[in-house]
Amino acid sequence: MTATLGYARVSTSGQDLAAQRDALTAAGVDDARLFADTMTGAAGSERPGLAALLDYARPGDVVVVTAIDRLGRSVVEVTRTIADLGGRGITLRALRENVDTATPTGRAVAAIMASLAELELELGRERRAASRESRRARGLPATKPPKLSPERQEQLRRLAATGEPVTELAKVFGIGRATAYRYLQDRSS
Repeated sequence: MTATLGYARVSTSGQDLAAQRDALTAAGVDDARLFADTMTGAAGSERPGLAALLDYARPGDVVVVTAIDRLGRSVVEVTRTIADLGGRGITLRALRENVDTATPTGRAVAAIMASLAELELELGRERRAASRESRRARGLPATKPPKLSPERQEQLRRLAATGEPVTELAKVFGIGRATAYRYLQDRSS
């Protein structure tokens, strides 16, 4: 017996799942089969709701999302998930984009997205290689130096440990939020 499953995701605590839940319910998803994740904006953050959905889904099931970008934080993640679902015989329906992989057009759109993701990965590799080569040609190290000295990184960690918001700390230290989180994660690894 096939099931209609739903997945909702928000990236920050300021966002609300209610609108996505309402749209998924209206599309025929039972509350008991609705999987959700919150606070998934940071790269590398866990998505237990998506993992549970992928574990639960069986061939013939339909996964419904409000928008295709809910499946991941990057084109690569999204297309990887779409490919995984398709390979397992699970249909994907994205409400906003009106994509349904049960149709030839929906499968074509998914294939195009996968091709674009592969192209994006390859272009990224080429850009990084060219950047490294350019730095070497100018007599610089192949990778950029850290934005903060080890002492400043430790200061950032101490302040974060006191409960200071990372977004505010990033502004004070003159770095991006993602860089601040990377320094904080490096210490815990």
